Amino acid sequence: MSVETAGMGTLVIVLGMSVVTLATRWGGVYVMSFVPVSKVKQFINAMSGSVLIAVLTPLAVTGDHAAKAALLTTAFVMLLLKKPLPAIAAGVTAAAILRQM
Repeated sequence: MSVETAGMGTLVIVLGMSVVTLATRWGGVYVMSFVPVSKVKQFINAMSGSVLIAVLTPLAVTGDHAAKAALLTTAFVMLLLKKPLPAIAAGVTAAAILRQM
């Protein structure tokens, strides 16, 4: 199947993609209206942690000393304060200070 991109073909493609996007968004809202909120919160909390681990593990293995210090600083502050924003700020600050040395 091919759509001619000269003339109205491009408009047809864009409108088709818009309809599919709207259908998936509205469909997602409809489907999620049947899911209990507590299950969704548990999934999001578990998923965010696993994604974070998947992103940070290679950095911990192959990163430089500043990256490793930033990870350790972030972990320590997170365990101490149990708040992600100060932990992230401390990790970024640690990496910036060590990279300036």
